[in-house]
Amino acid sequence: RRVVITGLGLVTPVGIGVEASWEGVCAGRSGIDTITRFDASGFATQIAGEVKDFHPRDFLPLKEARRTSLFIAYAIAATRMAMDSSGLKIDERNEDRVGVVTGCGLGGLSILEEITRVVDSKGPNRVTPFFIPMMIGNMAPGMISIHFGAKGPNSSVATACAAGSHAIGDAVNLIKRGAADAMIAGGIESTITPTGIAGFNAMKALSTRNDDPQKASRPFDRDRDGFVIGEGGGIVILETMEHALERGAHIYAEVAGYGMSGDAYHITSPPPDGGGAVRCINAALSDANLSYRDIDYINAHGTSTPLNDLYET
Repeated sequence: RRVVITGLGLVTPVGIGVEASWEGVCAGRSGIDTITRFDASGFATQIAGEVKDFHPRDFLPLKEARRTSLFIAYAIAATRMAMDSSGLKIDERNEDRVGVVTGCGLGGLSILEEITRVVDSKGPNRVTPFFIPMMIGNMAPGMISIHFGAKGPNSSVATACAAGSHAIGDAVNLIKRGAADAMIAGGIESTITPTGIAGFNAMKALSTRNDDPQKASRPFDRDRDGFVIGEGGGIVILETMEHALERGAHIYAEVAGYGMSGDAYHITSPPPDGGGAVRCINAALSDANLSYRDIDYINAHGTSTPLNDLYET
């Protein structure tokens, strides 16, 4: 079964929505600036890619917006945009055949920090019953399912930087094997928090170019000094080509192949020979029945960290 992309939704530091985000990228605008979520003056890194002018109540009922963590709100917002873009309708005729897979690394880290403070200062009886549902990563696809009525396969992927790609790949495979006709898939994250920044600083992974934030993210550059943490959400609507053509949907792209691999090497460093990436690329090319000669664009991981940049190259 051939799988195509028919819908796009984005919430990013350079814009809310696909058009605003793409316009920002094409204009060379950076979404990286000084952190405003908390006082980062005592941190080695004081910059991040925060999403600006996002209001959960624009996408959720007010009462629900108040008890929904930011990463889940991003997921619902991006999904609403993607569904509008796709024109896909979910009703009793197809609800069992539409599923959701999303990826995120840490989920509701800000909620965890907040509740920890509540327990320490006010005691365990003051913890909100919404704490766990606001924090765990699988509540993003769960809430998408609730809001849009998708009753097909539903799961969450937590594989750090690869989570969004894995979610899309897993969703494609579910469609290919006939478990669903359409899938909502993508990645979301919101971990610009004191513990998030402190943790990555402890790993020496973040850029400390605090005096020049808009030029801090510079993968493969001689003067790179680490990545810049960002947040947001990206969702695509996937469906069989036959299904898309039947309903006259606009097709943005076909997902031709997908591959996965493990380095089995180190907790943070890729192997010096890039072997894990080679296996993954070969698996994707094989799945797509393509040669490397057919590839004319590569979207790099590009973390701006010395080891990843060197071994990925």
